[in-house]
Amino acid sequence: MNSALEAAAFLLGFLGWVLVGVALPHRCWKVSTVDGNVITTATIYENLWTSCASDATGVHNCRDFPSLLSLSGYIQACRALMIASLVTGTVGIIATLVGMRCSKAAGNNYVLKGRIAGAGGTCFFLQGLCTMAAVSWYAFNIAQEFFDPLYPGIKYEIGEGLYVGWSSATLALCGGSCLLCSCRLESAEEKRPHPYEPPLRHSGYHAAPSQYGRNAYV
Repeated sequence: MNSALEAAAFLLGFLGWVLVGVALPHRCWKVSTVDGNVITTATIYENLWTSCASDATGVHNCRDFPSLLSLSGYIQACRALMIASLVTGTVGIIATLVGMRCSKAAGNNYVLKGRIAGAGGTCFFLQGLCTMAAVSWYAFNIAQEFFDPLYPGIKYEIGEGLYVGWSSATLALCGGSCLLCSCRLESAEEKRPHPYEPPLRHSGYHAAPSQYGRNAYV
């Protein structure tokens, strides 16, 4: 295993996991647009959990979505994907810490450590895929409503939370890919088991070295 690449991959995956925790509760996933409005008295912004409004004086008023079943299907799916991303990232961090070469958790069995690190890389990669799917799906619905001339509701633009989510997904995908590459064994020597060496017996008897060659007994 390449220790430097392994450490860099873990750092990327960890930063991606942290940004998932930042993006998930971020209030600004979409912001009401000012395009076509002459006078704007309030700004509305939403995320997966709440809807907030801010007037010209800076007063904020937020409310949680009243019912899960009344939400749009894509919002429910994005919630599930983001939570799954957070969980898989947590598992990836634990597995990577156990499987890293500098860790003493699995001893000196580098084959086992490589497999555990590979599992951690897979979790980071899944984390990135879940996050990318959630934020891209949410952004697609924003753009679809924005460019639909027959849409009667409030039109929104992409908010800061989605950019944080895209950054998180990119870091997690890069970290997972690098970790999967770094867990590859550098040479075939690491796969060979160590030869058995019997323990030395401490006793008063010491065998004298033989003075005869092998041919002397023939």
